[in-house]
Amino acid sequence: MKDNLRSQGWFGKAGKDGFIYRAWMKNQGIPDYEFRGKPVIGICNTWSELTPCNAHFRELAESVKRGISEAGGFPVEFPVMSLGETLIKPTAMLYRNLASMDVEESIRANPIDGVVLLCGCDKTTPSLVMGACSVNIPTIVVSGGPMLTGKFQGRDIGTSDVWRFNDAVRSGEMLQEELTVAEACMCRSRGHCAVMGTASTMACMVESLGLSLPDNAAIPAADSRRKVIAQLSGSRIVEMVQQNIRLSDILTRKAFENAIRVNAAIGGSTNFIIHLLAIAGRIGVPLSLEDFDVLSANVPLLVNLQPSGNFFMEDLYYAGGLPAVMKELDSLLHGDCITVNGKTQRENYLKAACYNRDVISTINAPISALSGVAVLRGNLCENGAVIKPSAASLKLMTHTGKAVVFEDIEDYKNRIDDPDLEVDENSILVLKNVGPIGYPGMPEVGNMAIPKKLLAKGVHDMVRISDGRMSGTGFGTVVLHASPEAALGGNFAVVKDGDIISLDLGKRSLTLMVSDEELAYRKKHWKPRHKQYDRGYVYLYQQQVEQAHVGADMKYLRGGSGSEVTRDSH
Repeated sequence: MKDNLRSQGWFGKAGKDGFIYRAWMKNQGIPDYEFRGKPVIGICNTWSELTPCNAHFRELAESVKRGISEAGGFPVEFPVMSLGETLIKPTAMLYRNLASMDVEESIRANPIDGVVLLCGCDKTTPSLVMGACSVNIPTIVVSGGPMLTGKFQGRDIGTSDVWRFNDAVRSGEMLQEELTVAEACMCRSRGHCAVMGTASTMACMVESLGLSLPDNAAIPAADSRRKVIAQLSGSRIVEMVQQNIRLSDILTRKAFENAIRVNAAIGGSTNFIIHLLAIAGRIGVPLSLEDFDVLSANVPLLVNLQPSGNFFMEDLYYAGGLPAVMKELDSLLHGDCITVNGKTQRENYLKAACYNRDVISTINAPISALSGVAVLRGNLCENGAVIKPSAASLKLMTHTGKAVVFEDIEDYKNRIDDPDLEVDENSILVLKNVGPIGYPGMPEVGNMAIPKKLLAKGVHDMVRISDGRMSGTGFGTVVLHASPEAALGGNFAVVKDGDIISLDLGKRSLTLMVSDEELAYRKKHWKPRHKQYDRGYVYLYQQQVEQAHVGADMKYLRGGSGSEVTRDSH
């Protein structure tokens, strides 16, 4: 075993190099025997006080360390770039690929035999998994867990209510003072968003892929069992190193298919698509946008959580957690897929039980027949766009209307509440230049607010289309990820006010009713209006980022470089 450890390429050396590698580690009070053949386990920590969802990770890391030590491993904790969704401007998505590079190089460059990824806030999970995939050593994920359900004025609330509160304040139905009180009522414990937003979706993603222990997805951050699963994960990663179970052993095509079907059943975030595509690109598994439509098409909505339903992540855990959901999906899943605990998915969920059918329905009597995501095609989105049917309005699934076009986010903010804006409830709002290159970073602004003049008339949903993303906590009839984005000068870039757009979910179509000749004329005279950067990471990002339909990773980051490092530093 000792001879097979990566870390012995550092700590097992004789002479000057071995002396240096061990001696400076010993200034932390580490005894010599720790370096003599123990598996070295890295704890990749995204703790940061600027990432409130992950602010409890120092404590969680201590539980992981206990598990590693009791299993005979040598724990070493290290920081990587942390992406706080609530604070980072212009968007945390801009830095997902940068954080993944940080993770990849930190793992590869250091004497690490296996790694525990501490993930929580939205982008921390995909960035850590992407980076680890490109190195491909034994890896296990520990999620930070959701907040406790918020309590406000006698009712349960969560992040999805932010959008409702905002509209209520704009329409005069809610006072600013009440909104201030709601802030503390909603975020009343440690953890990430309490609804099936992107953070919860990512936690479900890693469990359904087989990258975490069963129940990891839903245990609340404040529940003591979150520390227990962290300690058990620490113990298990040592065994994974001994058994040489790597990411490529777990992340097979079948595992990705499982994750897509589970995401459909839970009403997961549309951001799941862009992150899973990027992960697949790193580990080398073929995956396309169409796979999400095909694989989730016949999967009903089983989980009754906001924003598609009524309950919260805390309720999902008490109802049986993700294993209970996967047990309901057994006939649709590849139950033989191996997971990090060495067991198959079916072995992990076979004995699961559901304790609340209001939260987790049966596959024969689902919450809704609509689930997952639908991939739209048409001349408005030559490479595709996505919509989340379970969070949309049924009456708008087939809709034709005149476009009200906002050329960029500033144009939108300046005019959305203008009383003279030519818009009615049948209009289709179009927001351009919020894609990967155009913003840059593809922010979560796709669920545009309803114009104030329409809110006053009782309108609460409209068809909205953009080349950006939407928070997993958002809802409405929102078409996202239009590709190619406006910044590249395709058809989406030349949509004009008054153009007729037709959405037909049944036909999976999104059509701009403008002739090919007229579109060609417009594109010939089109000029980009997005800001183009000339230095630093953002310059590199704009030059190298791929489009949404393939995961918005950097072109040169797809695949991996493995774990081998042959040259020493002295």
